[in-house]
Amino acid sequence: MSARLLVITNGHLCRNPRPLKEALTLGRAGYDVTVLAVRNHAPSEKADRLLLQGAPFRHEAVDLLPGSSAGRGTVFRRRWLLWVARKTAARTGLATIRALGPAGALLRRARQLPADLTIVHNEVPHWVGLRLLRAGRRVAADIEDWHSEDLLPTQQAQRPLALLRRIEQALLTRATYVSTTSDALAAGLHIRYGGRLPLVVANAFPLQPAPRSGPPGDPPALFWFSQTIGPGRGLEEFAGAWARTTRPSRWVLLGEACGGFDRELLSRLPAERRGAVSFLPLVAPPDLPALLARHDIGLALERRDILSRDLTITNKLLQYLNAGLAVVASDTAGHREVLARGSEAGVAFDFRDSAAAANALDGLLADPPALVRRQRAARRLAEEVYCWEREAPKLLAAVAAALAGAPAS
Repeated sequence: MSARLLVITNGHLCRNPRPLKEALTLGRAGYDVTVLAVRNHAPSEKADRLLLQGAPFRHEAVDLLPGSSAGRGTVFRRRWLLWVARKTAARTGLATIRALGPAGALLRRARQLPADLTIVHNEVPHWVGLRLLRAGRRVAADIEDWHSEDLLPTQQAQRPLALLRRIEQALLTRATYVSTTSDALAAGLHIRYGGRLPLVVANAFPLQPAPRSGPPGDPPALFWFSQTIGPGRGLEEFAGAWARTTRPSRWVLLGEACGGFDRELLSRLPAERRGAVSFLPLVAPPDLPALLARHDIGLALERRDILSRDLTITNKLLQYLNAGLAVVASDTAGHREVLARGSEAGVAFDFRDSAAAANALDGLLADPPALVRRQRAARRLAEEVYCWEREAPKLLAAVAAALAGAPAS
């Protein structure tokens, strides 16, 4: 009988590519995999259905959406508890884990699902994982982001930071293994909390068959994407630098604009530059690689003053490499870690110095042959270092060791 694995995440799989890659890899390796997720974003339903067609794992969800199999009363109660927790946090500053998602419902269902190993992703599942550990279950944790050290201070105000830190420390010292996204983040977590040094499994993707090729567009297109287009993602600083460039280029952003942030971003640009900015809606994950390959330069714009953003290596940077885009990155520890393994693939700037960053951008845009060389170097770095074909064996080895009772190295 195959070992039973339970993967828990706090959202839709189309918005959580890391647990999706994990479940696909483990299912294809012959494990009996169940993914326990949360349905909380109606626009993601269609993309999730496409991803789940023929998937080698079972999928269950704690429902927060109307019209679900859970029943109207159950969904209403879960949504009401979430609303109360968030209102309480906003009014009193007393935040609980229930302000971040349906913690109680997720824990109850996780307890009902038998598993030889449970792997938890994101804040609420981390809390669930700690409760399962206390009950004697074998639990591993993935820390893709350093949740207690993430987001802007205003966004942290309604988050249970002290609890998140206790959970992180407990997982680092008690979980069967902990994985994360970069050497820099692994070292930061280990220095803060001790325990075993986390295993680094990069946020890479399977090599796409049709990367960028040929001369740059006219004018070259700079591409940025995320689930949300909002503050605290380095876009403001990039806008200040891009507005000062003299070479022609286009700026394309993909994602859901948060609270009119698209209009705010445009307001930071001279009127004559606003027409060179395009906002695209989210696309299904299988369609993203081909879309990326139609652009020239990928923008990775994390902020150094947010510790999690400084230390992690996000999936967008590695998807740019995969698609054969030259990389323009903010000067974070995570980005430096990637470019140290392939310096020709891109350049890193401090976008807070908008004049210097603008000059560097102009230099890149003014030399099309050098831009093509960087694009080819980016794809080569994906092939040789940052692709899922090289990361998946690390995950499989860690799971095998966990099931055998040995610590993951």
